[in-house]
Amino acid sequence: MIGPLIIKIGGAGVDDPLSQSPLWHALQQAHDILQGQLILIHGGGRAVDQHLDRLNIKTDRRDGLRITPSDLMPEITAVLAGRVNKALIAAIQTATRGSLPCVGLTLGDGFGSINCERISTPDLGQVGRISSTSPGTGRLFHTLLAARYLPVIATIGLDNHGQLLNINADDAASGIARIMHARNVILLTDVPGILDKSKSLIPQVDATAIDRLIADGTISGGMIPKAKAALAAAQAANIPTTIASWNNPDDLIRLARGHQIGTQVLPSPVPPTLPSPPIVPSPPTVPSPCGRFGPQGDASPPNRAETTRRP
Repeated sequence: MIGPLIIKIGGAGVDDPLSQSPLWHALQQAHDILQGQLILIHGGGRAVDQHLDRLNIKTDRRDGLRITPSDLMPEITAVLAGRVNKALIAAIQTATRGSLPCVGLTLGDGFGSINCERISTPDLGQVGRISSTSPGTGRLFHTLLAARYLPVIATIGLDNHGQLLNINADDAASGIARIMHARNVILLTDVPGILDKSKSLIPQVDATAIDRLIADGTISGGMIPKAKAALAAAQAANIPTTIASWNNPDDLIRLARGHQIGTQVLPSPVPPTLPSPPIVPSPPTVPSPCGRFGPQGDASPPNRAETTRRP
């Protein structure tokens, strides 16, 4: 059985979900096309920043990941698993008039479905990841998908000691893709994909291309962890992944129908485009001086019966 499509959404799609009705309608159509095989994962870093600012709490980031002391986890959990998750569900179900039923979850729900562990190097506090050795069974997600519910996942995890963990949403999408044997992962952002220095879309990249584009500054800022997460998801599940924009809702429908959108990130090197071999003309046919079949040049083959020697 082909696995689900994993969609990770961030940016304004999360910050102002009530304004994204066209996106939710496209999500519903993609859900129908895929016969319910769709999982939505969301971020919410901007909402967390605004909440912590109101509390006069300053945080730092390292390599795009928020350093998260344990005493911040109740606040981060309240924002991501509470306000952001429920606002998304309300917006989706309102826009689709209840025809796309959603279930809000965290990575810690359904014991054993998704197992998480704390990242120890570098030490970022309560920042975690989906376990690489015992990631889980995904059984809760399988149950919901079979009933055609849309899981809407806030990336708060639990470790083996019951401690809350803050999981990067792009990394969570990668881990869930591996567990669920996903058909594709799409990371929806504020831009249409990876852009070159002239701001044109790059349709396809692999690990070598990503390293080169980061080194020369073409991929920079928040696109660095996104490109790396897309590559990690592609390699973990051995599937192509996609970076695209939530601003083009119809792209979701096209992707559900099997078309390429945005920037496709491949798990293996892009095959080189080889030049076509030169066309070598065939040598001209030289007619036989005796014709094709006989000395008179008759194009008709001799009658076998007439040429048989009689006694």
